[in-house]
Amino acid sequence: MEWTTLAATGLGAFVGVGSTLLADRVRRHHDLAERTRQERKEIYVACLTKYRQAYEDMYAAASRPPEGVARETAVHEAFRASGCDEVRESALICAPQELSDVIERVYETLRDLLDVLAGGEPPLDSPEFQERRLQHGRAVWAARTAMRRDLGLRD
Repeated sequence: MEWTTLAATGLGAFVGVGSTLLADRVRRHHDLAERTRQERKEIYVACLTKYRQAYEDMYAAASRPPEGVARETAVHEAFRASGCDEVRESALICAPQELSDVIERVYETLRDLLDVLAGGEPPLDSPEFQERRLQHGRAVWAARTAMRRDLGLRD
């Protein structure tokens, strides 16, 4: 057997093993990136869903507090029971800083609504309350847009 044949066989084996290892590394990197993106998506959806649930439950508690329970207590309990604090922390840990700021803005507007709903001022049918509700809605919309961008989704 000639040495060139042996060298060519060795080089072919080296190239084959190397390309297989490189392909596996690229595939692992892609799979990890996709898993991370999917986890962030689930956290973002949970965050916005919990924020929405908190608002709806607080509004219901402010509109019709349970018998014998003060409005303020009912609204605060609805907020605590929503789980939005827990999911907010998860989102802040996983999100890039720019998105964390957007998530925090939604949370701030939700806390503002908590104060309004618990205190009863301004009244729920007032333009002032509607403006605060719209501020929250705009913050949620901005968060959705930022989340979609972070996840690489097209508009």
